[in-house]
Parts: sequence; structure tokens; C-alpha cells
Amino acid sequence: MTTTNHVTLPANSEVNTICSFCGTGCGLTVQVEDGRISRVRGHKENPTSHGETCIKGAMGWGYVYSNKRIKEPLIRKNGKLTPASWDEALDLIAKQFTTIRDTHGPNALGCFSSSRSTNELNFIAGKFMRTVIGTNNIDSCNRTCHAPSVTGLVEVFGTGASTTSYDELEETDVIIAWGSNTQECHPIVFNHMRRGIRNGAKMVVVDPREIAQTRLAHKWLPIKVGYDVTLANAMGHVIIEEGLENRAFLERATLDFESYKQHTQKYTPEYAEEITGVPADDIREVARLYAQADKAIICWTLGITEHANGTENVFSLINLALLTGHIGKRGSGVNPLRGQNNVQGGGDMGALPNRSVGGWLYNDATGRQLHEEVWGAPIPEQLGLNLTEMQEAIDNEDIKALYVIGENPVQADADANHVEQLLKKLDFMVVQDILMTKTAELADVVLPAAGWAENDGTFTNSERRIQRVRPAIQPPGLAKQDHFIVQDIANRMGANWNYQSAEDIWEEIRRLAPDFAGVTYDRLDDGGLQWPCPEESHPGTPFIHGRLWKEHVEQKASFKPVDNRDPVELPDDEYPLQLTTGRRLEFYNTGVQTSDYKKVRDPEESLEIHPEDAAAYQLEDGAPVKVRSRRGEVETKVKISKRQPRGLVFMTFHFPEQTDTNRLTINATCPLAGTAEYKACAVQVERIG
Repeated sequence: MTTTNHVTLPANSEVNTICSFCGTGCGLTVQVEDGRISRVRGHKENPTSHGETCIKGAMGWGYVYSNKRIKEPLIRKNGKLTPASWDEALDLIAKQFTTIRDTHGPNALGCFSSSRSTNELNFIAGKFMRTVIGTNNIDSCNRTCHAPSVTGLVEVFGTGASTTSYDELEETDVIIAWGSNTQECHPIVFNHMRRGIRNGAKMVVVDPREIAQTRLAHKWLPIKVGYDVTLANAMGHVIIEEGLENRAFLERATLDFESYKQHTQKYTPEYAEEITGVPADDIREVARLYAQADKAIICWTLGITEHANGTENVFSLINLALLTGHIGKRGSGVNPLRGQNNVQGGGDMGALPNRSVGGWLYNDATGRQLHEEVWGAPIPEQLGLNLTEMQEAIDNEDIKALYVIGENPVQADADANHVEQLLKKLDFMVVQDILMTKTAELADVVLPAAGWAENDGTFTNSERRIQRVRPAIQPPGLAKQDHFIVQDIANRMGANWNYQSAEDIWEEIRRLAPDFAGVTYDRLDDGGLQWPCPEESHPGTPFIHGRLWKEHVEQKASFKPVDNRDPVELPDDEYPLQLTTGRRLEFYNTGVQTSDYKKVRDPEESLEIHPEDAAAYQLEDGAPVKVRSRRGEVETKVKISKRQPRGLVFMTFHFPEQTDTNRLTINATCPLAGTAEYKACAVQVERIG
């Protein structure tokens, strides 16, 4: 037996864990021999293909034993990060955090928590910021991706989560993948969609690019970037005009339908065609298909949310579900697909500036009283700052210190040049991570964390399924599990926490969050449980909002009429092309965990450009180019492709070491959710040489 961070591991064993890439209980099994991973098996239904995909995407072999792992604490001395003991590093952090808190007030500190670490970490990070520091200034990369989804869903339904299960995609009649390159960005979810299509479902793809999944689509709507509200409103117009709305559901379960009806009158399919580029006849066909289906599910990702009007986009899709009654029953719903393994869980655990664990609003009297009773400490009354607002506060010198756990804002956030300049203004920054990121290189203290194969706790995926993750091997060097690191800092600052395991933390979560009260570690051994799960005899909840189908609906859902707005920055004579960004199947986010893969297709960045645009700018396939925006410039190579229309170019952000795409993107944010407009900015292209 070997011991790592309070967890005892078998030296030779098999450990079922959760795939860090797909975040879905895909059956990932890690076999350990003599303390090292010897074999990894993937999806229980397709062990060969999914195993290879998930291991690459989940950091597997390349990451676990990488010589780039951070193996000991580092402290900046004389301008250089140098090795230090845990005691030296933690004492310095406690001293600096305490001094800044006591001198400038608790709101002078902020925390970026991790959507890739466990529920237990996100919970304890929120508790640390609220009870030890005394501020609600905590957020995560949820802000850069699905904050508009949460904002919209909470506003209408009271809960910011997907409404159905993955397997319902196999049973439904219509699947609309709207702004979602599901096949590449969520391959396991797409497996469920594929089975649904085999079972007779018709899939509609709404995307400006001819992505691979359009080959399986019943209909592809090639929408212009940024005009999703116009298309959704036009579909609503058709449904109402042709009397296809679910009148009984509208009268029983919704509010403000007449306002929505009046609002969509001008959005005729012909009007929408001029704006969106989608043919009017196709708009009518898809509207009828969706409205007349017995069951239908809309799935969306960042093509909907990463806009300055991201929350309005989400409202427009929810309106369609309310209009047709495709919500609150098996096989029908609205599903934001999360882009990382624990985006849902991070929010559920209170790593948000306005909500504590279990969804309690920061100023809810009942929730505050419960937390203060369990925690034995007062809860800050002032609303916290989200990630975008914290960056503004750093710029204004109101935030002096930052605790960054498993995040890389220097390369992940929009307008990366500006973000880097902001972080350099801090008096003190701590980064806790597994690899040395560009953000970590700016830190005053770097702490070595455990990764997915070494961690203990739970994750919550996009279908609200809480699942166990168990350590298969020991962390390298002196690295520790995240939640124990936070506890050590808290205790050095005067707390008296005594969590001996991740399960101890989870038991406290159950006391605070009614939706998780029935979830115990023992009950998670058989595939996990979907919340709400209010008591130990409860089986979990596959789909939510079934209350809307009761005879008397107490909490009705309101329509949110919205109008479209142009992208903040449109092409012009100086910057004539529109850039949109996204991900590729083989790589993950800023590439910290995946950029070192060997024998992987296209392991470098490129500018995908339409052949006619390439000809106009005299660009050949593979030619080196400079891509400029009003915020910065990068160099890459040309990839001529018909996947995107004329005038639109596409890049990923997977290779910031060679091509830092986010130095181009614009930090114009959704005023309701704080998410930046990664999907649209104006650029120019110049051939090099």
C-alpha cells in the first residue's frame, strides 16, 4: 500500500475514475502496477477508440509523468521563482494575505477557482474566501464560457443547469445543436446524439461553419456569426403564425407570452434571412420540425454564450422551449454543454460571487443563517466581483492580491496582452497548478497541485451527475491535493479546520445544500447520482422542471423577449475579416495539458480561410501570415478551407506558445453575465515574406 495526501492507495490495482476530458462517467479505468499507471481503458461501450481519445484529452500519459509537472513549492526571490519548503511558502502566503486583508480590507483580495478540480476544492475555496478572507470575490472560468447559460436559466427556471440527461438524446425526436461543435468539443455527448440519430432523431446544426457533424444533420443552418437571436425569434414567429405553439402549456405554466408574441411579429423568415443568411424556407422547415416533434432537445455551447449578448442568446432559445412545451419532461429540454469536467460543479459549490454552495443567493436570509450556523463564522454581506469585474478592480488598484487555482487567465482570457499587464500590477499573486503556465510564471508563489489521476473527491458533469474520482497514483514530488492546500493556508490564517479527507468536506456540503443532501460517497459507487437528490432514499433526478406539467404550477416560467444586437466589432476597410475562435478534437483549451502530444494530426495553429478570401489576399495553403486586430498581432500559417464562409476566418487557442490567439480577441463583455465576445472580432491578414 502507498499513501498520498491522506488517501491510501493499492500498489497494484484498478481504479475507476472520471475522465477529465469528457467529464462523463465514461468508464475510464486506470490500472496501476508498482505505483505507476500501466494501462488505461476507456469507454465501457467502446474501449478501444474512446480510450485513446480520452487519455489524450484527459492529460493521460503525457501529463501524468511529464517532466514539466510542478513538484515543489516555488517562491519569487530576487525576481526568480526558486524552490521552497511547504512551510516557507504557506507561511508567506498567510502573512501576505493577512496583511493585505487587514490593511486594505477583505475585498482587496480575489480568487479564481478551478473548473477542472473537484467539488470539494471549489467548496473549500469558497469557504476560505468567505470566512477567512471575508469577501465574496470568487469566480472561475465558468465566467469565460457558460455564465450566460447560468444567468438565463436561473432567471427563467430558478436553476442554472441542463434540464435533461445524456441518454435522453437517444430517445428524443429532434436535436438542435445550436452554436455547438459537439462532435469535436463534446465527443462523448455526441456519441449519445449519434445513437439518437440511429434511433430516428433528426439533428439540426446551427453553426456558421460546416463542421463535421453537419454530415449527420437533417438540416444545417449556416448562420452569420452573432445573429442567433434573430434566427430564434424568426422560428418563434413561424410557430405562432402557424398555430403550432403548445397553447395548454403556455396557459398553465408560463408568463408573458403575449409580450413575446408581439415582440416576434417583425421577425418574419424573410426579415431574418437578410440578417442571418439562413434561407427563409429553411427557417420555416426547422421551426415546424421543432414545434411538431413529440420530444425535442436544444443543446448549445460557446457559439451561443461567448458574445456580448450571450445571455440574450440563451433567453431566445429558452423562449422556443417554452413556446412549444419542450421542457420539463423526458426527452425534451434545454442543455448547455459544459466545456470542462467540473464547470457545473464549480458553480454548484459556491465558487461564484453571488451564490454559495447549493445555489443559495449570497443575500438569502435562510441560506446565510444556515451557512453561519454550520461554518461558525459570519458571511460577507456585500455582493462579490466576478472574474471580469475583478480584472477591472485590479486595473483600478482596488484588488491587491489574487489566489489563482488551476486557471490560466493570461492565455485563456480575451485581450491577453491586457490581462498580462493587469496581473503584473498586483501586490501579490499565488498560483496553484499542476504545470507551469504563463500565469504561474507571473506569480509570487507557485504551489504544486495533484492532477486527475492523483485526486480524491467528486465532479459534477453537464447532466448534473455527481461522480467519484479516486487517486490511482501518488502526486509527483511534494504536490498535494487542492483541498488540503487550501486548508493549510486557512489554518495558518487562524482557522481551525480539520478535514481528514475529501469525504469530510462532502459531508459538510450535504448539510448546506438541500439538492445534494441525499448524495453520499457510498451511493456514488454505481455510476453517480443526478441532483436534485434531497434524501438518501431518493434515486436522483434525470430531468428537471417537471413541476411545469402539474395541473397547478406555482412557479411559472416567464418568457424573456429579446432583440438582436450586432457584434461589438464588425469588419471594416482596415480590418476586413471576422475572426471566430473555437476548439479542436485533439487538443484542450490553452494547450497546457495537450500541446506536447506526439503523432497527433495538425499539432500547430493555423488560420482557416475560405479559398476565395485566400485568393483575394494572394495566400497559399501553408503560407506564413500575420493576423492583426486592434489589440495585438500573432503569426501563424494559412489553412485554406471551405468549412467557413467568405469573410470569416477561424482559429483555436490551443497553441498560445506559438500563436497566442487571445491577443486578438476583444474583451467586450455581456453586461448580464460578464462573458467576453470570443466569437467575433475584426482582423486583417498579411502574408509574411
